[in-house]
Amino acid sequence: MSNLAVEPTGPDAAASWCCRPLGTEELSAADAERIAVMFKALSDPVRLRLFSKIAAQPAGEACVCDIQDVGVSQPTVSHHLRKLREAGLLESERRASWVYYRVAPGVLAAMAGLLSPAG
Repeated sequence: MSNLAVEPTGPDAAASWCCRPLGTEELSAADAERIAVMFKALSDPVRLRLFSKIAAQPAGEACVCDIQDVGVSQPTVSHHLRKLREAGLLESERRASWVYYRVAPGVLAAMAGLLSPAG
């Protein structure tokens, strides 16, 4: 039986996850791969800061113009945001000349569920 079910909801592989805590049962190879992609994307300090800035927005989304001050160039910010989208952690929407980002539905709950104590 699987701990994690990932259902892509768009071309950027944004996902909604439903899972049980790690340690409840052994992960399947597919689930381990999906979780590793998520944590690999968050293992970079710039990506983690960008994700945190977006997740902390009161409106639930952020314009790239408001979050790009993380100490790297704008092209590098775009690269890191793309990696977060590819991992299914973020969704994006272009509005005129700006791109707005939001945490993909279910991602924060899934991470919390994975890391909560089993039992």
